[in-house]
Amino acid sequence: MPSPRVSLIIPTQRRLDGLATAARSTFRQAGVDPTTLELVVVDNDQVPSAHALAETLAAEAPFPVIYVHEADPGVANARNAAMAQARGDYIAFLDDDEEAPTGWLAALLAVQARYDADVVFGPVRGRAPAGVVRHRAYLEWFFSRVGDGAREGLIDHYYGCGDSLLRRASLPDPKAPFSAIRNQIGGEDDLLFGGMHTKGARFAWAPDAWVWEDPVPNRLTLGYTIPRAFSYGQGPTSHCAARTPPDRLGVARWMVIGVGQAGVFGLLAGLQWLIRSPRFAFTLDRAVRGLGKTLWGGPFKIHFYGLRAPT
Repeated sequence: MPSPRVSLIIPTQRRLDGLATAARSTFRQAGVDPTTLELVVVDNDQVPSAHALAETLAAEAPFPVIYVHEADPGVANARNAAMAQARGDYIAFLDDDEEAPTGWLAALLAVQARYDADVVFGPVRGRAPAGVVRHRAYLEWFFSRVGDGAREGLIDHYYGCGDSLLRRASLPDPKAPFSAIRNQIGGEDDLLFGGMHTKGARFAWAPDAWVWEDPVPNRLTLGYTIPRAFSYGQGPTSHCAARTPPDRLGVARWMVIGVGQAGVFGLLAGLQWLIRSPRFAFTLDRAVRGLGKTLWGGPFKIHFYGLRAPT
């Protein structure tokens, strides 16, 4: 059997409903020959909790479904385990809380071909359930990726792995490109794409390759998003520190920017909280991202990934 042209990869951990929605949305892709596709589901639970669902999905799918159980926790471990089993020349990543419309994959592939891109990114549209009222606009924005808007073409920056298409031949390691040092804090995709960017990789934006994102209910609170925004803020500074040799000037620059951002937006957020402004959550988000740029290492690192299930 010839190798597929595109391997669709969905990492998952104890989120069966979301996995089922994401996987079935790949089955409905239009404008792409299903004989050129495969789906790789990588289960990052300690026990193979998604195995039975993967078998059900395989019976429905118009192309092969490969199930991978990666018990060693960590988002980089999960992605690398899937990459090791994937056979495609291109890798399309979809998260297990995302749902792709029928034209998603065709749009990614079309932009890749038009611009000879090594990585193509698409927009993400956050979707909160009807019952979420408090901070709804902010929460849907937080889980969205507006990116470069409606402008298609090459870009000089990069986004996260969810809703992306990678040309395998351009990766520094075609089987395990994601660094395990980011297993617990995330940002393994930023680290990969940052290294590729430094070496001249071509990135493109595909405005028509959008997906829905449906966050699990316990993430639709400021108690989740604000610490996450703090960790996002740490990204630019920690990336400079992780370079070889470390970019100390870059570290200092981002820390100074962070102090200013935290001070200005922190004060504004306080005023908005007093008057109950609907913009309060947006401003608080900007303030804590600035704080993250300044408090970026050591005990301030927040672990979102790679944690084992409670026993």
